[in-house]
Amino acid sequence: MSDHKIHGPLGEKVTYPDQYDPTCLHAIPRQQGRGELGIDSAKPLPFSGVDIWNAYELSWLNASGKPVVACAEFRFAAGSPNIIESKSFKLYLNSFNQTRIADLDILKRALERDLSLASGAAVELSLFTADRWEEAYGVSCPEGECLDDLDICPTSYTPNSDLLVVENTEICSEHLYSNLLRSRCPVTSQPDWASVEIRYTGPKIQRESLLAYIVSFREHDEFHEHCVERIFSDISKRCQPEYLSVYARYTRRGGLDINPWRCSDKSLTPNNTRGVRQ
Repeated sequence: MSDHKIHGPLGEKVTYPDQYDPTCLHAIPRQQGRGELGIDSAKPLPFSGVDIWNAYELSWLNASGKPVVACAEFRFAAGSPNIIESKSFKLYLNSFNQTRIADLDILKRALERDLSLASGAAVELSLFTADRWEEAYGVSCPEGECLDDLDICPTSYTPNSDLLVVENTEICSEHLYSNLLRSRCPVTSQPDWASVEIRYTGPKIQRESLLAYIVSFREHDEFHEHCVERIFSDISKRCQPEYLSVYARYTRRGGLDINPWRCSDKSLTPNNTRGVRQ
């Protein structure tokens, strides 16, 4: 019987290393996606931001061989040269599963060293053992006004910035969100689901047009980070806001969720409150 008949259309079996192996990490230059948006690598970025990754399946062995479990938060600066391909990140974290590590500090130093080297910039890391999970991972709904009940008739399921319409030139401040963002992984074509929050000050954006634009990512193949930068860039160009932030909270896959945030105000930092779908 062929391998395909055994496992069906689910892909080939992947060998997960169970001993520490930093060579699993695969870096992808951010500029590959930014070039399409007209972002010049020789100029300062038009936004500040961070990619927050939450790992819920981190485990290793203590010095006696007893398993330990923890959760971790990783923060990659938007200015770092590379993103980490998510499946390689999962393989890397799983490589600790049968590795004996004497204490948390040793584990933290290894994670910081390997991920900083792969991303090309310092990575901020927080580790949470079980006694701190309630403190670290409260669950909440998105803030702001939800767009999802608006009556729209989408005709485009690939990103189209022309969908964005300024309703009037009167300056306003709005905090809007949608749970309807879906894109696809450019490597596997698996769906990536997210809630996206958009805060802006500027000419009023027609809400139906903004929702139609968010929905237009539904059949688009792009990494999480690049999707958020595309949304930020398109709104900036089409609507000319004085202030803009875009924060997507993606659902987890393989024990990891990715939460990119891009903002025009470099003085701000995002929270990391877990969404109900995460």
